[in-house]
Amino acid sequence: MQKAGYRIIPVNPMESQILGEKCYPDLESIPEAVDIVDIFRRPEFVPDIVEAAIRIGAKVIWMQEGVVHEEAAKRAESAGLIVVMDRCILKDHRRLAHAS
Repeated sequence: MQKAGYRIIPVNPMESQILGEKCYPDLESIPEAVDIVDIFRRPEFVPDIVEAAIRIGAKVIWMQEGVVHEEAAKRAESAGLIVVMDRCILKDHRRLAHAS
């Protein structure tokens, strides 16, 4: 996604840098607006991530392939976020880029 021009802000409390970008310990530590929160964690971690995404004003929750949490999705949607589950953002981007 970086090669396609998208900025990725990594969140991982165990790392200081990922993909050449400063890594933050949690969503609330990111000092700028976040449009999409792309979740690569197991489903049991999704509700807390969704709550943090709501608090920071994210617009989209994207759960990667294999990540599904219906209750958290409903919570995000009720807060006005768009939700995508069990899909790879890179695969979708490639598919849509080649469709046009």
